Amino acid sequence: MRDVLDHVLRWWEEGRRFGLATVVATFRSAPRPPGAAMAVLDGEVVGSVSGGCVEGAVYELATQVAATGTPVLERYGVSGEDAFAVGLTCGGIVEVFVQPVSKEDFPELGELAADVAGRRPVAVATIIAGPGRVGARRVVWPDRAAGSLGPSRLDDAVDDDVRGMLAQGLTGVRRYGPRGERRLDDLRVFVQSFAPPPRLLVFGAIDFAAAVARIGRFLGYHVVVCDARPVFATAKRFPEADEVVVAWPHDYLATAEVDERTAICVLTHDPKFDVPVLAAALRTPAAYVGAMGSRRTHADRLARLREAGLTEEELARLRSPIGLDLGARTPEETAVSIAAELIQLRWGGSGRPLTETSGRIHGDAP
Repeated sequence: MRDVLDHVLRWWEEGRRFGLATVVATFRSAPRPPGAAMAVLDGEVVGSVSGGCVEGAVYELATQVAATGTPVLERYGVSGEDAFAVGLTCGGIVEVFVQPVSKEDFPELGELAADVAGRRPVAVATIIAGPGRVGARRVVWPDRAAGSLGPSRLDDAVDDDVRGMLAQGLTGVRRYGPRGERRLDDLRVFVQSFAPPPRLLVFGAIDFAAAVARIGRFLGYHVVVCDARPVFATAKRFPEADEVVVAWPHDYLATAEVDERTAICVLTHDPKFDVPVLAAALRTPAAYVGAMGSRRTHADRLARLREAGLTEEELARLRSPIGLDLGARTPEETAVSIAAELIQLRWGGSGRPLTETSGRIHGDAP
């Protein structure tokens, strides 16, 4: 819903009721992930739930839901000769939950939008199927919650699970019994997390860093460029970075926020900079730690890191030389190879040409 939130908020502030369709589950090669949304109001459409495949059918359903006020869970897919009739020709299956939205239906939307815009963590849990109140919604923050899904035990169970998902930036469906029993699956609850964007920490204010900052911003990262040399670490040289920090890399990393979604790229290939910061980075929970340099530089760097006391298990996390083997030469091409490795790590791809693979194109997140 993040992509349509500006339009949705404007309609909500005007006191209008509209239909909001959200992808809640996908199977096989579905074109859009859970959380993708499309909003419909009086013939105006924003967003997409399938990249164009079933938009027409979802539009009609959203219009109906806005008029009746009754939420609907619908499944779209294909089967043999019916593929073109259904519209989802990629062979996948997508479940879409369509709900009415207005100030009366969703009084917390204004606060939710403000938190999303301010990059503050918040999640929305909605009952999408089961004997409970389909469409019931609970907005969950790290320290509080608003709205209710039903019995207090259900709210408590959902709050615990949602906060865990929010900490990891996860969106998906959880199942519960009518009173929050986790061993049952009477209720399906869709949880959409609006976590702050993942962080990309780029160490080394060189021309390659500028290209990495640009593509990192394009991929949705909050990009920080750090270098100890003030003449190089300037906002003018890195306009695409969200932050430019003048500090020794390892000193900055000691105080930086690093979690399981953080990516760290060390581009200095200078031992006095990269060995201390890599020694620190490889002991953080960061999802990705990569370092630029030749194979000779990499071998020397490993020896220095071993001398610094890092274990073989810690060193195995280091992706160096950084990036996938694309034959990249320019800073921009190298940035693409690094971005490709980040995407591969996130989704578990093989890195091979799709023409050499078979089966599903879009795999499940690892």
